Amino acid sequence: MDERKPGQQLRELLQLLRRLAVKPPAKLRTWQLTAVSAAVGLVVAAVAIAAAGPWDSSGQRTAERELAASREAGGGTDHAGSEGHGLPDVAPSAPSVLAGLGRSARTAPDSGGPRLADVLRPLLADKKLGPERSAVVVDVATGKRLYARGSGQALTPASTTKIATAVAALSALGPEHRLTTKTVVEPDSRNVVLVGGGDPTLTARGEGRYVADSASLRELADDTAKALKKRGADQDVSLSYDTSRYSGPPQHPIGPNENIAPVSALMADEGRLDSSSSGPAPRTAEPARDAAHNFANLLRERGIGIKADPESGRAAKGADELARTQSPPLSALVERMLTHSDNDIAEALARETAVDGGEPASFKGGSKAVRARLDKLGLPLDGAVFADGSGLDRDDRLTAKLLAALLKRASGPGRPELRSVVTGLPVAGFTGTLVDRYPDASVGTGVVRAKTGTLTGVNSLAGTVVDADGRLLAFAFMTTGTTDPQGAQSTLDAMASALAARGA
Repeated sequence: MDERKPGQQLRELLQLLRRLAVKPPAKLRTWQLTAVSAAVGLVVAAVAIAAAGPWDSSGQRTAERELAASREAGGGTDHAGSEGHGLPDVAPSAPSVLAGLGRSARTAPDSGGPRLADVLRPLLADKKLGPERSAVVVDVATGKRLYARGSGQALTPASTTKIATAVAALSALGPEHRLTTKTVVEPDSRNVVLVGGGDPTLTARGEGRYVADSASLRELADDTAKALKKRGADQDVSLSYDTSRYSGPPQHPIGPNENIAPVSALMADEGRLDSSSSGPAPRTAEPARDAAHNFANLLRERGIGIKADPESGRAAKGADELARTQSPPLSALVERMLTHSDNDIAEALARETAVDGGEPASFKGGSKAVRARLDKLGLPLDGAVFADGSGLDRDDRLTAKLLAALLKRASGPGRPELRSVVTGLPVAGFTGTLVDRYPDASVGTGVVRAKTGTLTGVNSLAGTVVDADGRLLAFAFMTTGTTDPQGAQSTLDAMASALAARGA
């Protein structure tokens, strides 16, 4: 009988699967063969039940089951993890990140409190971190604060702002909410209007990542063409596009940037000018116009006679709907936003929160609406400033206390509608912006879930981890004024790994 604990078996299995992908060894121990077979069966089972919906009975995303067998391609940068910080190479009893998040982790005696402080204190004092730094660690099940330093100090959060945006949007709109792009026609006319519904993931592509699950401009063209032909109004058609859902300046305060397109209620593929689906990319300066021109060409391919290039306009009240296409549910958009630190989705969700709250769908309106939703949830907002929804704006200010409170609220059993805030967090060594930051030997690999935050001179990390006693912990580490970004990230990763290693 194999006497090793489940966490150690999982870690060795993950490392084994990676080695097998390169060069299978001549011999495998019996438990390894069994584990590999089980892992393959687990992936097959996950695929088989995917059609039943994105959540299982415990509140766990079904896609999480596949993480044990494959590391996500793309995303992240190559930074060291806990090497050089004296942390254990393995976590003998740390439960896997695959643990169901719909149920609370078991509550264990707080046997590791003093030792946790002893471990975190020297890491937080590392010179690689900036002159301003803060940290907080909370037991999700009990709400007890296990460690804090400067937790109420409002610092520049960078992309950890997206955690706040996600909680606000999910709280306001619900996890099943979808963004709708549609076409309408004025009664007794051939004046067709493409109406933007705020979906930056609307795609004009025929294939590629996310295409199958995204709202499709091609399918909208199919259905619109059919509707026009049925009306006998498929020639001499005028096409315009309506972006009135959003207001205010479309350009983010950072100016034209490969990390975000101008914010518009109508865009295709986030305004990307290449085939990418995440990360920096060349962006169009006029996403709505480009999407409308693409749509016009798609209609022409389907036999619709468009008189001229589309122009900006506004759908008339009482216009008849021709066709519509809808985004994935908000829970999926939140996961994609957090995993890849997607700025376009973040700004759209802030504006959709504003629409729901009766505020102008602008940067200022989104800021006001996000704050109002979080205040309604009773979260600690002292010092918080929401200048945008993505964290690209250096005027943003959040506290480590607020970030940990957001994660605690999303992780607990009382708010299942917020669960995708946690399931969307990158998994250390596996997904998104953490795919390459934790080496195989790190105690945090496969166990830490965390949102990264990075601007020049700013590094932050906020997420969850299950410790060696089985407790689900929420943490937030923030620092500003850093001059060694890779060193700062390595230290923050080591701090998260220290949480995974703690316990009796």
